[in-house]
Amino acid sequence: MSANNQHVTDYLKRLLDKQDVERLKKQLEPHFEPSEARLPRNHHAKPELIERRWEILNKPEAKAKLLGEETLELSESYERNIENFIGTVKLPVGLAGPLRINGLFAKDDFFIPLATTEAALVLSYHRGCGLVTAAGGATTLLLSEGVSRAPGFAFANLIDVGEFLRWAAPLQANFKALAESTTRFGKLIDMHFTVEGNHVYMRLEYQTGDAAGQNMVTIATKAVVDYIAESCPIPIKHHFLEANLSGDKKASSQSFMSVRGKKVSAEVVIPKDLLEKTLHTTPERMVDYWRMSSVGGILSGTIGIQGHYANGLAALYIACGQDAACVSESAVGVTRFELKEDGSLYAAVTLPNLIVGTVGGGTGLPSQQACLNVMNLAGSGHARAFAEVCAGLALAGELSIVGALCSGHFSRAHERLARG
Repeated sequence: MSANNQHVTDYLKRLLDKQDVERLKKQLEPHFEPSEARLPRNHHAKPELIERRWEILNKPEAKAKLLGEETLELSESYERNIENFIGTVKLPVGLAGPLRINGLFAKDDFFIPLATTEAALVLSYHRGCGLVTAAGGATTLLLSEGVSRAPGFAFANLIDVGEFLRWAAPLQANFKALAESTTRFGKLIDMHFTVEGNHVYMRLEYQTGDAAGQNMVTIATKAVVDYIAESCPIPIKHHFLEANLSGDKKASSQSFMSVRGKKVSAEVVIPKDLLEKTLHTTPERMVDYWRMSSVGGILSGTIGIQGHYANGLAALYIACGQDAACVSESAVGVTRFELKEDGSLYAAVTLPNLIVGTVGGGTGLPSQQACLNVMNLAGSGHARAFAEVCAGLALAGELSIVGALCSGHFSRAHERLARG
Protein backbone atom coordinates (compact mmCIF):
# COMPACT_ATOMS: atom_id res chain seq x y z
CA MET A 1 0.00 0.00 0.00
CA SER A 2 1.12 3.53 -0.68
CA ALA A 3 0.57 6.57 1.55
CA ASN A 4 0.55 10.26 0.73
CA ASN A 5 3.81 11.90 1.81
CA GLN A 6 2.01 14.60 3.79
CA HIS A 7 0.00 11.93 5.65
CA VAL A 8 3.23 10.09 6.53
CA THR A 9 4.87 13.31 7.73
CA ASP A 10 1.87 14.32 9.85
CA TYR A 11 1.58 10.83 11.36
CA LEU A 12 5.26 10.67 12.32
CA LYS A 13 5.04 14.13 13.85
CA ARG A 14 2.08 13.08 16.02
CA LEU A 15 3.73 9.78 16.93
CA LEU A 16 7.07 11.23 17.94
CA ASP A 17 5.84 14.47 19.46
CA LYS A 18 6.02 13.20 23.04
CA GLN A 19 8.14 10.04 22.68
CA ASP A 20 11.85 9.42 22.43
CA VAL A 21 12.79 7.58 19.21
CA GLU A 22 15.23 5.20 20.89
CA ARG A 23 12.72 4.33 23.59
CA LEU A 24 10.08 3.67 20.96
CA LYS A 25 12.44 1.43 18.98
CA LYS A 26 13.23 -0.57 22.13
CA GLN A 27 9.51 -0.94 22.81
CA LEU A 28 9.03 -2.48 19.36
CA GLU A 29 11.86 -5.01 19.65
CA PRO A 30 11.07 -8.73 20.23
CA HIS A 31 11.10 -9.89 23.86
CA PHE A 32 11.70 -13.56 24.64
CA GLU A 33 10.91 -13.82 28.34
CA PRO A 34 8.42 -16.68 28.98
CA SER A 35 4.90 -15.58 29.85
CA GLU A 36 4.15 -15.83 33.53
CA ALA A 37 0.78 -17.55 33.03
CA ARG A 38 -0.20 -20.14 30.43
CA LEU A 39 -3.50 -21.84 29.66
CA PRO A 40 -3.90 -25.56 30.37
CA ARG A 41 -2.87 -27.76 27.43
CA ASN A 42 -6.28 -29.46 27.52
CA HIS A 43 -8.66 -27.26 25.50
CA HIS A 44 -11.91 -29.08 26.39
CA ALA A 45 -14.96 -27.57 28.10
CA LYS A 46 -14.83 -29.49 31.38
CA PRO A 47 -15.86 -27.48 34.50
CA GLU A 48 -12.50 -27.91 36.22
CA LEU A 49 -10.67 -26.63 33.12
CA ILE A 50 -13.03 -23.67 32.79
CA GLU A 51 -12.35 -22.79 36.43
CA ARG A 52 -8.59 -23.07 35.89
CA ARG A 53 -8.74 -20.63 32.97
CA TRP A 54 -10.58 -18.10 35.11
CA GLU A 55 -8.02 -18.53 37.90
CA ILE A 56 -5.32 -17.61 35.40
CA LEU A 57 -7.28 -14.59 34.17
CA ASN A 58 -8.14 -13.46 37.72
CA LYS A 59 -11.04 -11.34 36.50
CA PRO A 60 -14.00 -12.11 38.81
CA GLU A 61 -16.14 -9.28 37.41
CA ALA A 62 -15.73 -10.57 33.86
CA LYS A 63 -16.35 -14.14 35.02
CA ALA A 64 -19.67 -13.14 36.58
CA LYS A 65 -20.80 -11.69 33.26
CA LEU A 66 -19.53 -14.48 30.97
CA LEU A 67 -20.06 -17.62 33.04
CA GLY A 68 -23.41 -17.87 34.77
CA GLU A 69 -24.77 -21.07 36.31
CA GLU A 70 -26.84 -21.94 33.24
CA THR A 71 -23.86 -21.43 30.94
CA LEU A 72 -21.70 -23.67 33.11
CA GLU A 73 -24.37 -26.38 33.11
CA LEU A 74 -24.53 -26.25 29.31
CA SER A 75 -20.76 -26.05 28.82
CA GLU A 76 -20.41 -29.54 27.38
CA SER A 77 -22.93 -28.70 24.64
CA TYR A 78 -20.35 -26.23 23.28
CA GLU A 79 -17.61 -28.87 23.14
CA ARG A 80 -17.55 -29.18 19.33
CA ASN A 81 -17.88 -25.47 18.65
CA ILE A 82 -15.19 -23.85 20.79
CA GLU A 83 -11.81 -24.48 22.40
CA ASN A 84 -10.54 -23.07 25.71
CA PHE A 85 -14.14 -22.27 26.65
CA ILE A 86 -14.69 -19.60 29.36
CA GLY A 87 -18.32 -18.57 28.86
CA THR A 88 -20.78 -17.00 26.47
CA VAL A 89 -21.41 -13.51 25.17
CA LYS A 90 -25.01 -12.39 25.14
CA LEU A 91 -26.22 -10.28 22.24
CA PRO A 92 -29.64 -8.68 22.07
CA VAL A 93 -31.97 -10.38 19.58
CA GLY A 94 -34.76 -8.44 17.91
CA LEU A 95 -37.56 -9.50 15.59
CA ALA A 96 -38.26 -8.19 12.11
CA GLY A 97 -41.34 -9.18 10.19
CA PRO A 98 -43.52 -10.79 9.29
CA LEU A 99 -41.74 -11.23 5.97
CA ARG A 100 -43.80 -13.06 3.36
CA ILE A 101 -41.75 -15.40 1.18
CA ASN A 102 -43.24 -17.00 -1.92
CA GLY A 103 -40.43 -19.36 -2.84
CA LEU A 104 -39.62 -22.75 -4.24
CA PHE A 105 -38.73 -23.96 -0.74
CA ALA A 106 -39.89 -21.22 1.65
CA LYS A 107 -43.60 -20.44 1.61
CA ASP A 108 -44.76 -18.63 4.74
CA ASP A 109 -44.80 -15.40 6.71
CA PHE A 110 -41.58 -15.40 8.72
CA PHE A 111 -40.59 -13.50 11.85
CA ILE A 112 -36.84 -13.02 11.52
CA PRO A 113 -34.55 -13.08 14.62
CA LEU A 114 -31.65 -10.65 14.27
CA ALA A 115 -28.77 -10.51 16.76
CA THR A 116 -27.01 -7.16 16.68
CA THR A 117 -25.75 -4.25 18.74
CA GLU A 118 -26.40 -1.71 15.97
CA ALA A 119 -29.32 0.55 16.77
CA ALA A 120 -31.78 1.18 13.90
CA LEU A 121 -30.86 -2.07 12.13
CA VAL A 122 -33.78 -4.19 13.30
CA LEU A 123 -36.33 -1.43 12.78
CA SER A 124 -35.01 -0.76 9.29
CA TYR A 125 -35.34 -4.41 8.28
CA HIS A 126 -38.69 -4.60 10.08
CA ARG A 127 -39.97 -1.72 7.97
CA GLY A 128 -38.71 -3.35 4.79
CA CYS A 129 -40.31 -6.66 5.73
CA GLY A 130 -43.64 -4.94 6.28
CA LEU A 131 -43.41 -3.23 2.91
CA VAL A 132 -42.57 -6.45 1.06
CA THR A 133 -45.37 -8.34 2.81
CA ALA A 134 -47.92 -5.61 2.07
CA ALA A 135 -46.91 -5.85 -1.60
CA GLY A 136 -47.76 -9.55 -1.69
CA GLY A 137 -44.44 -10.94 -0.56
CA ALA A 138 -41.06 -11.63 -2.14
CA THR A 139 -40.86 -14.20 -4.90
CA THR A 140 -37.66 -16.15 -4.27
CA LEU A 141 -35.87 -18.68 -6.42
CA LEU A 142 -32.97 -20.92 -5.41
CA LEU A 143 -30.91 -20.95 -8.61
CA SER A 144 -27.88 -23.09 -7.85
CA GLU A 145 -25.91 -24.84 -5.09
CA GLY A 146 -22.29 -25.76 -4.60
CA VAL A 147 -19.50 -25.51 -2.01
CA SER A 148 -15.94 -25.85 -3.21
CA ARG A 149 -12.50 -26.66 -1.90
CA ALA A 150 -9.45 -26.01 -4.11
CA PRO A 151 -6.25 -27.95 -3.46
CA GLY A 152 -3.10 -26.87 -5.29
CA PHE A 153 -0.23 -28.94 -6.72
CA ALA A 154 3.22 -27.76 -7.79
CA PHE A 155 5.23 -29.56 -10.50
CA ALA A 156 8.70 -29.16 -12.00
CA ASN A 157 7.46 -27.71 -15.30
CA LEU A 158 4.55 -27.38 -17.71
CA ILE A 159 5.27 -30.76 -19.28
CA ASP A 160 4.62 -32.44 -15.93
CA VAL A 161 1.50 -30.29 -15.52
CA GLY A 162 0.19 -31.65 -18.83
CA GLU A 163 0.96 -35.21 -17.77
CA PHE A 164 -0.83 -34.67 -14.45
CA LEU A 165 -3.95 -33.35 -16.20
CA ARG A 166 -3.90 -36.31 -18.57
CA TRP A 167 -3.74 -38.65 -15.58
CA ALA A 168 -6.22 -36.87 -13.28
CA ALA A 169 -8.96 -35.69 -15.65
CA PRO A 170 -10.45 -39.17 -16.29
CA LEU A 171 -10.49 -40.01 -12.57
CA GLN A 172 -13.46 -37.90 -11.44
CA ALA A 173 -15.51 -41.02 -10.69
CA ASN A 174 -12.70 -42.34 -8.48
CA PHE A 175 -12.35 -38.99 -6.72
CA LYS A 176 -16.11 -38.87 -6.23
CA ALA A 177 -16.14 -42.27 -4.53
CA LEU A 178 -13.23 -41.31 -2.27
CA ALA A 179 -14.75 -37.97 -1.28
CA GLU A 180 -18.22 -39.35 -0.63
CA SER A 181 -16.83 -42.18 1.50
CA THR A 182 -16.12 -39.54 4.19
CA THR A 183 -19.66 -38.14 4.47
CA ARG A 184 -23.26 -39.29 4.50
CA PHE A 185 -24.59 -36.14 2.89
CA GLY A 186 -21.89 -34.55 0.73
CA LYS A 187 -21.85 -35.21 -3.04
CA LEU A 188 -18.96 -34.34 -5.35
CA ILE A 189 -20.72 -32.85 -8.37
CA ASP A 190 -17.98 -31.22 -10.45
CA MET A 191 -14.25 -30.76 -10.87
CA HIS A 192 -12.39 -27.78 -12.41
CA PHE A 193 -8.71 -27.39 -13.29
CA THR A 194 -6.86 -24.06 -13.42
CA VAL A 195 -3.24 -23.95 -14.62
CA GLU A 196 -0.81 -21.18 -13.75
CA GLY A 197 2.71 -21.99 -14.91
CA ASN A 198 3.81 -25.16 -13.16
CA HIS A 199 0.95 -24.94 -10.62
CA VAL A 200 -2.38 -26.74 -10.92
CA TYR A 201 -5.41 -25.65 -8.90
CA MET A 202 -8.05 -28.38 -8.67
CA ARG A 203 -11.41 -26.97 -7.58
CA LEU A 204 -13.78 -29.66 -6.29
CA GLU A 205 -17.42 -28.66 -6.05
CA TYR A 206 -19.86 -30.36 -3.68
CA GLN A 207 -23.48 -30.32 -2.67
CA THR A 208 -23.71 -30.49 1.12
CA GLY A 209 -27.38 -31.15 1.92
CA ASP A 210 -28.72 -29.11 4.83
CA ALA A 211 -25.27 -28.29 6.24
CA ALA A 212 -23.28 -25.19 5.29
CA GLY A 213 -20.62 -27.78 4.55
CA GLN A 214 -17.27 -26.05 5.07
CA ASN A 215 -15.84 -28.80 7.27
CA MET A 216 -17.57 -31.49 5.24
CA VAL A 217 -15.87 -30.51 1.98
CA THR A 218 -12.51 -30.07 3.71
CA ILE A 219 -12.53 -33.64 5.02
CA ALA A 220 -13.82 -35.03 1.71
CA THR A 221 -11.18 -33.18 -0.28
CA LYS A 222 -8.41 -34.42 2.00
CA ALA A 223 -9.29 -37.98 0.99
CA VAL A 224 -8.86 -37.03 -2.67
CA VAL A 225 -5.62 -35.13 -2.08
CA ASP A 226 -4.13 -38.00 -0.06
CA TYR A 227 -4.93 -40.40 -2.90
CA ILE A 228 -3.33 -38.11 -5.48
CA ALA A 229 -0.22 -37.65 -3.34
CA GLU A 230 0.17 -41.43 -2.96
CA SER A 231 -0.85 -42.58 -6.46
CA CYS A 232 0.09 -39.87 -8.95
CA PRO A 233 2.78 -41.16 -11.34
CA ILE A 234 4.06 -37.62 -11.97
CA PRO A 235 6.37 -36.22 -9.26
CA ILE A 236 4.63 -33.56 -7.19
CA LYS A 237 7.02 -30.99 -5.68
CA HIS A 238 4.53 -29.96 -3.01
CA HIS A 239 0.79 -29.62 -2.51
CA PHE A 240 -1.76 -27.94 -0.23
CA LEU A 241 -5.29 -28.91 0.75
CA GLU A 242 -6.56 -25.38 0.01
CA ALA A 243 -4.70 -23.09 -2.39
CA ASN A 244 -6.99 -20.05 -2.05
CA LEU A 245 -8.97 -20.53 -5.27
CA SER A 246 -12.21 -21.64 -3.63
CA GLY A 247 -13.20 -18.14 -2.48
CA ASP A 248 -13.57 -19.36 1.10
CA LYS A 249 -14.50 -16.46 3.42
CA LYS A 250 -13.67 -13.71 0.94
CA ALA A 251 -15.46 -11.82 -1.79
CA SER A 252 -14.25 -13.06 -5.18
CA SER A 253 -15.29 -12.45 -8.76
CA GLN A 254 -15.20 -16.21 -9.40
CA SER A 255 -17.90 -17.10 -6.90
CA PHE A 256 -19.83 -13.95 -7.80
CA MET A 257 -20.10 -15.16 -11.39
CA SER A 258 -20.93 -18.77 -10.47
CA VAL A 259 -22.02 -20.00 -7.03
CA ARG A 260 -20.55 -20.68 -3.64
CA GLY A 261 -23.06 -22.05 -1.19
CA LYS A 262 -26.54 -21.24 -2.44
CA LYS A 263 -27.40 -18.75 -5.17
CA VAL A 264 -30.79 -17.11 -4.67
CA SER A 265 -32.71 -14.34 -6.42
CA ALA A 266 -35.67 -12.49 -4.91
CA GLU A 267 -38.04 -9.89 -6.38
CA VAL A 268 -41.07 -7.80 -5.49
CA VAL A 269 -43.21 -5.13 -7.16
CA ILE A 270 -44.13 -2.22 -4.87
CA PRO A 271 -47.16 -0.12 -5.89
CA LYS A 272 -46.44 3.61 -6.03
CA ASP A 273 -48.94 4.60 -3.32
CA LEU A 274 -47.75 1.87 -0.94
CA LEU A 275 -44.12 2.91 -1.36
CA GLU A 276 -44.92 6.58 -0.79
CA LYS A 277 -46.95 5.76 2.32
CA THR A 278 -44.33 3.47 3.83
CA LEU A 279 -41.00 4.97 2.75
CA HIS A 280 -42.09 8.61 2.24
CA THR A 281 -40.46 8.81 -1.16
CA THR A 282 -41.27 7.95 -4.77
CA PRO A 283 -40.34 5.08 -7.10
CA GLU A 284 -38.65 7.60 -9.39
CA ARG A 285 -36.44 8.83 -6.56
CA MET A 286 -35.57 5.25 -5.59
CA VAL A 287 -34.47 4.49 -9.16
CA ASP A 288 -32.43 7.71 -9.27
CA TYR A 289 -30.62 6.60 -6.12
CA TRP A 290 -30.03 3.09 -7.47
CA ARG A 291 -28.55 4.52 -10.68
CA MET A 292 -26.16 6.84 -8.83
CA SER A 293 -25.17 4.20 -6.27
CA SER A 294 -24.44 1.71 -9.08
CA VAL A 295 -21.94 4.11 -10.61
CA GLY A 296 -20.52 4.77 -7.13
CA GLY A 297 -20.02 1.04 -6.66
CA ILE A 298 -18.23 0.77 -10.00
CA LEU A 299 -15.99 3.72 -9.15
CA SER A 300 -15.07 2.20 -5.79
CA GLY A 301 -14.40 -1.24 -7.30
CA THR A 302 -16.94 -3.26 -5.32
CA ILE A 303 -17.78 -6.83 -6.31
CA GLY A 304 -21.45 -6.52 -7.13
CA ILE A 305 -23.75 -3.56 -6.52
CA GLN A 306 -25.75 -3.51 -3.30
CA GLY A 307 -26.39 -1.35 -0.28
CA HIS A 308 -25.93 -3.31 2.93
CA TYR A 309 -26.51 -7.05 2.64
CA ALA A 310 -23.91 -7.55 5.39
CA ASN A 311 -26.07 -5.84 8.02
CA GLY A 312 -29.00 -8.23 7.84
CA LEU A 313 -26.99 -11.34 7.00
CA ALA A 314 -24.53 -10.85 9.88
CA ALA A 315 -27.36 -10.36 12.36
CA LEU A 316 -29.26 -13.39 11.05
CA TYR A 317 -26.13 -15.56 10.82
CA ILE A 318 -25.14 -14.82 14.43
CA ALA A 319 -28.66 -15.43 15.71
CA CYS A 320 -29.01 -18.74 13.86
CA GLY A 321 -25.60 -20.34 14.43
CA GLN A 322 -24.11 -19.77 10.98
CA ASP A 323 -20.40 -19.18 10.39
CA ALA A 324 -20.37 -15.39 10.78
CA ALA A 325 -17.09 -15.06 8.87
CA CYS A 326 -18.88 -16.29 5.75
CA VAL A 327 -20.67 -12.95 5.60
CA SER A 328 -17.49 -11.75 3.86
CA GLU A 329 -18.52 -13.79 0.81
CA SER A 330 -22.27 -14.08 1.37
CA ALA A 331 -22.79 -10.31 1.39
CA VAL A 332 -22.02 -9.76 -2.28
CA GLY A 333 -24.55 -9.60 -5.05
CA VAL A 334 -26.66 -7.28 -7.15
CA THR A 335 -29.60 -5.07 -6.22
CA ARG A 336 -31.67 -3.67 -9.07
CA PHE A 337 -34.52 -1.15 -9.10
CA GLU A 338 -36.64 -0.38 -12.16
CA LEU A 339 -39.61 1.90 -12.76
CA LYS A 340 -42.53 0.01 -14.28
CA GLU A 341 -44.94 1.50 -16.80
CA ASP A 342 -47.72 1.83 -14.20
CA GLY A 343 -45.41 3.84 -11.91
CA SER A 344 -44.70 0.99 -9.48
CA LEU A 345 -41.21 -0.05 -8.42
CA TYR A 346 -39.65 -3.37 -9.43
CA ALA A 347 -36.95 -4.43 -6.96
CA ALA A 348 -34.72 -7.49 -7.14
CA VAL A 349 -31.67 -8.91 -5.39
CA THR A 350 -29.40 -11.79 -6.38
CA LEU A 351 -26.99 -13.30 -3.87
CA PRO A 352 -24.69 -16.00 -5.30
CA ASN A 353 -22.75 -16.93 -2.15
CA LEU A 354 -25.12 -17.74 0.70
CA ILE A 355 -23.15 -20.16 2.92
CA VAL A 356 -25.96 -21.35 5.19
CA GLY A 357 -27.19 -24.52 6.85
CA THR A 358 -29.78 -25.72 9.31
CA VAL A 359 -27.81 -28.67 10.67
CA GLY A 360 -24.23 -28.90 11.91
CA GLY A 361 -21.89 -26.15 13.04
CA GLY A 362 -23.48 -23.76 15.50
CA THR A 363 -27.07 -24.53 14.49
CA GLY A 364 -27.46 -27.08 17.29
CA LEU A 365 -26.45 -24.72 20.11
CA PRO A 366 -29.34 -23.89 22.46
CA SER A 367 -29.94 -20.22 21.62
CA GLN A 368 -29.15 -20.57 17.95
CA GLN A 369 -31.45 -23.55 17.50
CA ALA A 370 -34.15 -21.57 19.27
CA CYS A 371 -33.77 -18.78 16.70
CA LEU A 372 -34.08 -21.26 13.85
CA ASN A 373 -37.16 -22.67 15.57
CA VAL A 374 -38.69 -19.17 15.63
CA MET A 375 -38.80 -19.47 11.83
CA ASN A 376 -39.67 -23.20 11.87
CA LEU A 377 -36.42 -23.83 9.99
CA ALA A 378 -34.38 -25.90 12.47
CA GLY A 379 -32.99 -29.28 11.44
CA SER A 380 -32.92 -31.32 8.27
CA GLY A 381 -34.87 -30.32 5.21
CA HIS A 382 -34.79 -26.56 5.73
CA ALA A 383 -31.47 -25.19 4.39
CA ARG A 384 -32.84 -24.25 0.98
CA ALA A 385 -35.81 -22.48 2.55
CA PHE A 386 -33.46 -20.67 4.91
CA ALA A 387 -31.40 -19.44 1.93
CA GLU A 388 -34.55 -18.06 0.31
CA VAL A 389 -35.45 -16.28 3.56
CA CYS A 390 -31.95 -14.73 3.57
CA ALA A 391 -32.54 -13.34 0.09
CA GLY A 392 -35.96 -12.00 1.06
CA LEU A 393 -34.44 -10.31 4.09
CA ALA A 394 -31.73 -8.73 1.94
CA LEU A 395 -34.42 -7.41 -0.43
CA ALA A 396 -36.36 -5.90 2.48
CA GLY A 397 -33.21 -4.27 3.82
CA GLU A 398 -32.30 -2.74 0.46
CA LEU A 399 -35.74 -1.18 0.06
CA SER A 400 -35.69 0.24 3.57
CA ILE A 401 -32.21 1.76 3.54
CA VAL A 402 -32.62 3.28 0.07
CA GLY A 403 -36.00 4.66 1.13
CA ALA A 404 -34.37 6.27 4.18
CA LEU A 405 -31.65 7.84 2.04
CA CYS A 406 -34.18 9.10 -0.49
CA SER A 407 -36.52 10.59 2.12
CA GLY A 408 -33.76 12.15 4.20
CA HIS A 409 -34.54 9.98 7.23
CA PHE A 410 -31.29 7.98 7.26
CA SER A 411 -29.26 10.08 9.72
CA ARG A 412 -32.37 11.03 11.70
CA ALA A 413 -33.18 7.38 12.48
CA HIS A 414 -29.64 6.64 13.64
CA GLU A 415 -29.52 9.75 15.79
CA ARG A 416 -32.89 9.07 17.39
CA LEU A 417 -32.40 5.35 18.03
CA ALA A 418 -28.65 5.22 18.73
CA ARG A 419 -28.34 8.43 20.76
CA GLY A 420 -31.78 8.46 22.37
